[in-house]
Amino acid sequence: MSQKWEYLTAPLLIHNTKAILDNWGEEGWELVQIVPGPTGGESLVAYFKRPKP
Repeated sequence: MSQKWEYLTAPLLIHNTKAILDNWGEEGWELVQIVPGPTGGESLVAYFKRPKP
């Protein structure tokens, strides 16, 4: 059987990226990509994945 994944998107504040990424990593989420947010500027969106239990 192939691996099943669950996904998460979360806003990422530029001034606090390490703490935010560390928190999601502690929960088992792996960062896949960071893209500009819909409003541009300092808005970013992080995409994560982790294996489904």
